Amino acid sequence: MTIPPATICVVANPKSGRNSRDKAAIEAAMSVFGGAAELRRWHKGDDLEAFVNRAVADGFTTIVAAGGDGTVMGVAHALVGSGVSLGVLPLGTFNYFARGLGLPQEPAEAARAILRGHRRKIAVGSVNGQVFLNNASVGLYPSILQEREDIYARWGRSRLMAHWSVLRTLVRFQRPMRMRLTADRITHDLVTPLVFVARSAYQLRRFGLEGEKAISDDCFAVYILHDGTRWQLLRQALRLATGRLRAGQDIDLMTAATLEVVTERPRPRVAFDGEKTRMRVPLSFRIQPDALTIIVPDAADRVEA
Repeated sequence: MTIPPATICVVANPKSGRNSRDKAAIEAAMSVFGGAAELRRWHKGDDLEAFVNRAVADGFTTIVAAGGDGTVMGVAHALVGSGVSLGVLPLGTFNYFARGLGLPQEPAEAARAILRGHRRKIAVGSVNGQVFLNNASVGLYPSILQEREDIYARWGRSRLMAHWSVLRTLVRFQRPMRMRLTADRITHDLVTPLVFVARSAYQLRRFGLEGEKAISDDCFAVYILHDGTRWQLLRQALRLATGRLRAGQDIDLMTAATLEVVTERPRPRVAFDGEKTRMRVPLSFRIQPDALTIIVPDAADRVEA
């Protein structure tokens, strides 16, 4: 054991525990962490950054984010630059960040991997100061997330409903956006439905996309979707889902250490790690090197996702 349980505060998503699956998952993890670790639930409307800062002020040196990628991103944003370690208890639908680390998806095994894990500093991306770990985007994807929330509220959370939200958004698609991108000081004027900025090598492998070298070089892999009719976009979505999206035909790939995006709308909706908000342009993407300390599993505990 390399991470003492007494140093651990588990920060749980307010939605976790409302159903028997998540409640059982958290209980299983806490039984592995033992009584020395502490569980704290934040509530809807709470300032998550302030909530995490209170746990740090109380002396905890490992904050375990219990939830999906959005919760992990929120906790990471609070911990950047603090030196306090981030652990992940994956309870979301996709868990891209946890899978990229090789963490087990079962709660008890994930907790054991955290206790036996090691600290590592990583670079993170940010857009207008907001940290993200997997991706950030402007255009179609934020609209997909809004549709997904509406579908989840009516039918519950599942991967099937997540994919259905993509189809519904594309069928309703109206028109692409005019954007000006400045990537490493080179400017491009574009008309595109989507600019997708990636920081997760695992996510790129999952969808068969090139660009992993950009991630390992502490840069962004920037994907620009080609304009087309809604039916062409549907075919592109299907090719993405099956790992057959064609670089140069469906998308263009840029590699950039810095990126600025200006849209025709002064406050476009921006998505980041499954969350979304409106931000003022220009959207300024930056890499923050060695900004976040994370707990990575020992080689014996790693799983291939």
